[in-house]
Amino acid sequence: MPELETLITELEQKADSYGPNVRVLLLGLRSNRVAVLVGQGRYTEGEAEAQDILRALARLAHLTAVWETELSALTNLAAALNGQGRYEEAEAIARGNLPRADEPTAVVLRRVLGRSLNGQGRYEEALAEVGRLAPLGRADSGAVDIDTARALHGLGRRSEAEAAVRQALTACEQFLHPAHPRTRDARTLLTRITVEDPAPNELVRSRATKDAPRAASSVRAASREARMSTRTHAPGSPTRAGWCP
Repeated sequence: MPELETLITELEQKADSYGPNVRVLLLGLRSNRVAVLVGQGRYTEGEAEAQDILRALARLAHLTAVWETELSALTNLAAALNGQGRYEEAEAIARGNLPRADEPTAVVLRRVLGRSLNGQGRYEEALAEVGRLAPLGRADSGAVDIDTARALHGLGRRSEAEAAVRQALTACEQFLHPAHPRTRDARTLLTRITVEDPAPNELVRSRATKDAPRAASSVRAASREARMSTRTHAPGSPTRAGWCP
């Protein structure tokens, strides 16, 4: 973020002197800033910045080509909306702009679309959407696997979800900075799958461990009752109804 802020400040001082193309370049840098804001979880700030970029681009559209920067801003806006839980709005933006997107941008839009579908609980659709994707390069490490794991987990396919998120985490740790938000997302999802929603055999073991003290207590109580009953009803004496030696 500090590097982007420095570049944006420098370019703002020159933009008016160099014409519309430089202004579009400046707006592209600001769109990159939206992506960083989303990565930092500052979704409302990212949304406001993206909306401002789109308004500025509309004023430049009659002077120069702006569609690439506009698509970038719209993609980042949809990501900011996903972060706020506004999944239907994010889906509308992604679907509405896919037909005019080039291949690299379409991949990002489909990823945004997959996340919006996961957020709406439409896991089959999300799985189909992310199934079309492949990572574009090192910078995308783990992204597709994380979205796949979310959809699989939502469908109750826990072991497959765990395998996918572990693969994502391995890629993130290998190729991304330790503080990268995707690495954090992979670890969070892995915890949710393995700790908050353990495998059936783990759940059985957990319940057995939890119930063990109660079962032992019941056994001890039954043993005490049996001993007392034995003392009360010696051999040859009448027994109470329901008591069996």
